[in-house]
Amino acid sequence: MSVMKNHIDKIAWSTVTADLNSNGCAVIENLLTPLQCRQLAALYPDDNGFRSRVVMARHGFGKGEYKYFSYPLPDTIASLRTALYSPLAVIANDWNARMGLDARYPAQHKDFLARCHEAGQNRPTPLLLQYGPGDYNCLHQDLYGDLVFPLQATVLLSEPGSDFTGGEFVLTEQRPRMQSRVQVVPLRMGDAVIFAVHRRPVAGTRGDYRVTMRHGVSRLHTGQRHTVGLIFHDAK
Repeated sequence: MSVMKNHIDKIAWSTVTADLNSNGCAVIENLLTPLQCRQLAALYPDDNGFRSRVVMARHGFGKGEYKYFSYPLPDTIASLRTALYSPLAVIANDWNARMGLDARYPAQHKDFLARCHEAGQNRPTPLLLQYGPGDYNCLHQDLYGDLVFPLQATVLLSEPGSDFTGGEFVLTEQRPRMQSRVQVVPLRMGDAVIFAVHRRPVAGTRGDYRVTMRHGVSRLHTGQRHTVGLIFHDAK
């Protein structure tokens, strides 16, 4: 058993599941060590290992930038993506059943990626994001194609208060015939937030109904903020 898988197996997944069902997000503390965080953040200046760079302001996405990793992914990213997928697939299958959706997800990530590649979604989606003073990320959804895994993860690689100020992770939830609900999710270096990509089920008085989720990052005041985004489906 790999070190990363052993670490993931020790997570209190019943708590993660309960938080996702209640709020559409769950925080896993200390998923990566400070050393792992610094090592990943240090990759950003070198274009080797990345397939593309996106400057958010050019596309109306916000301010700041990010780079998509190329295959093969760095060992830490690949191990984390593979190990997180399996327990999240259990939750994803339950959610789709509750929402009346036919799609079901295999237990192993390699099998889901095979489906993506057969559908023409061949480009890796894990990314490394960099924010400076005044930067922010508009509310959005990371879909990338017809095949979408309904959960994703973001890991904070910088320490709030010392590396940067501001830059909070934000989620919005639009329920039918109701105003949007906003959540600010506090994170420390190495913490991960697991959250709904697109929609999730909510239990109502007449059964489950679907709500639409979006996520973003509030304006950074000072310093520099790095995060890793883990999307489990690949892109067209």
